[in-house]
Amino acid sequence: MSQREREFGVRIALGATAAEIPGIVVGDGMRLTVVGLVLGLAAALALGQLASAILYEVSPYDPVTLAGVMLLFLAVSAFASLLPAVRASGTDPATVLRSE
Repeated sequence: MSQREREFGVRIALGATAAEIPGIVVGDGMRLTVVGLVLGLAAALALGQLASAILYEVSPYDPVTLAGVMLLFLAVSAFASLLPAVRASGTDPATVLRSE
């Protein structure tokens, strides 16, 4: 968030509402999470047979387990993005623009 503080200050100065800024921050975090989940799911499906020896009564391709893990990661990512999103919405554009 601190690396993009100037960007958020400019956006707010140009008319972005305080409600739009958290959407940008959470959206960026979720976009990265979805890319990671797609790559992770592809790797899990490709390497599933290697893990089958250590799994107990669960298929390496169990859709419920894979979906549950993906939903857990999405929830954790959304929660982790909330604090920076709230912090970004409180950016004072005058302070940011004066700092140059």
